[in-house]
Amino acid sequence: MDRFDAISPLDYRYGTGKEIAEYLSENARVKYQARVEAALAKALAKNGICSRKIAKQIADAAAKVKAEDVYAEERKIKHDVRALANMIRKRVSKEAKPFVHFSSTSYDIVDTASAIRYKEATEKLVLPKLKELEKTLIKIALRNKKVVQIGRTHGQHASPITFGFALSEYVSRLGNRIKSIEWAKDNLCGKFSGAVGSYNASSLLVKNPQKLERDIMEDLGLKISTHSTQIVEPESLQDLIHTLIGAFSVLANLADDMRNLQRSEIAEVGEYFGSKQVGSSTMPQKRNPINFENVKSLWKEFMPRMSTIYMDAISEHQRDLTNSASVRFIPEIFVGLITSVERMDKVMGKMVVDRENIERNFDLFKEIVVAEPLYILLAKYGHSDAHESVRKLALQSYKTGEGVYDLAQEDKKLIKFLKMFTKKEKELIQNPEKYIGLSVRKTEQVCKYWKKELK
Repeated sequence: MDRFDAISPLDYRYGTGKEIAEYLSENARVKYQARVEAALAKALAKNGICSRKIAKQIADAAAKVKAEDVYAEERKIKHDVRALANMIRKRVSKEAKPFVHFSSTSYDIVDTASAIRYKEATEKLVLPKLKELEKTLIKIALRNKKVVQIGRTHGQHASPITFGFALSEYVSRLGNRIKSIEWAKDNLCGKFSGAVGSYNASSLLVKNPQKLERDIMEDLGLKISTHSTQIVEPESLQDLIHTLIGAFSVLANLADDMRNLQRSEIAEVGEYFGSKQVGSSTMPQKRNPINFENVKSLWKEFMPRMSTIYMDAISEHQRDLTNSASVRFIPEIFVGLITSVERMDKVMGKMVVDRENIERNFDLFKEIVVAEPLYILLAKYGHSDAHESVRKLALQSYKTGEGVYDLAQEDKKLIKFLKMFTKKEKELIQNPEKYIGLSVRKTEQVCKYWKKELK
């Protein structure tokens, strides 16, 4: 099929690619379910239910099954997991047929396969790309740790920071999300406890059904759910998706900040713009922050899907099918995040930091932003209402354009307090670009910590 006949933008526009398809495509879903069927056969042999020769036959047959085969069979029998079992049975000897899917219910296979698939997709795709982006952010933060920038709260000029400090926020937030993702993927659970979770069927085969379950999960590298019904307790997968969406939100916030700093009237950063790149179909001068906007847009699509994940945790009694369709869209969340991480890493790596414009913007109101240190120092030396006094000076400064400190020196009520300031304190008030607190040190601390933590 022509890819432009596809319906999902992930297929025809953003692209999934072979690497992603290996874990998140429909062929991958079937492959992982077949892998669980193979693990079941091996465990049956280990527990003396069938021979190792038969287990190998089943494992070899399972490795050959394709989604196309399963779907063709499902069209006939109207059941996807039984269709998978039939396609494996079709490829084994008469002696091996009884042991395919033996004593298993569908969701022993489905939920266990989902857990190992999403665990490996997280290990092989998500985490490596997030860590590459983290390295990129650390480099930019350290490179700009001393570049003084005006801090902004509520869209207004606030107190001075450095651009490196601003980025170290995202180094920290993304680092914490990476650690949370690592924890969540290692806590994904599988099950082999039968139709209602009470090991009825497997109890007919072995004295210790929980050992059989343990053998299967050890082969697959999964934990066992503390309790299960026909399905695995949903919270372990819910936790993983929650952390992925959390990381996605950090990217969206970073993209928003960088997009706003790229506004024409601010222009402190800029996306790399190719020599043949077009910014507008009608305005040739445009250089739009399309990558940052694209990441925010993808987040807007996939973040609300967390609500569906929470709803999927509700299942009547031991099982209902109200999540049977919705869970099939989970791979799209992975793909949306991976696409955004790749795009963000690329655009941040090539982003231009305009230090001249950063300085220009800082200078716009630097005579007013000294209001905070002035108020603090006046209070330090005993002024009983320093905040109100400086607030009035700031209002006057906005009207007249005179510096807040200059106005303070003209105020007879403040002179006696100003005389108490040390030389260093006066210098700080007169040179607000030096009023950056621990911006440089904190940037270094944050970057050093996450460099070490994510090795």
